[in-house]
Amino acid sequence: MILVDADACPVKGEIQEIALRRGISAVFVAATYLRLPDHPLFKMFVAGDAFDAADDAIAQVARPGTVTITADILLAERVIKAGGAALDPRGREYTQATIGDSVATRDLMAELRPGMMGQQGGQSSGPPPFGPADRAAFKNGLDRILTRIARTGA
Repeated sequence: MILVDADACPVKGEIQEIALRRGISAVFVAATYLRLPDHPLFKMFVAGDAFDAADDAIAQVARPGTVTITADILLAERVIKAGGAALDPRGREYTQATIGDSVATRDLMAELRPGMMGQQGGQSSGPPPFGPADRAAFKNGLDRILTRIARTGA
């Protein structure tokens, strides 16, 4: 099963394409309803707009054999602790070996950001634009994880 942190996910179409090709269900979890193609493999779960409601809903069902698509490092950490796999929309897999460094970097950047923003007039450049190479890397990453799960179950 593919679990999608769907509110700001830029690869919904790619997830749907891969889910259809592989015959795997994809559950899109968001604060509010998102329109999905009418297909039995696609499910929408509205978690509500409470803080971390979508993350909590995903973390409750993540387990070995599931893949969660998220850019949220703290959600990825929860998924990995539950035995699931986690992939960001640019195709980078979060693993037991890398999640600690990712969380530490996130925390450091959160501490540095207020001071940096004051020097820059409150502007942040944000992540680089999302392009075709990112979409291709994501599809390759998701296929790689799904193949591993099909072979090993985890």
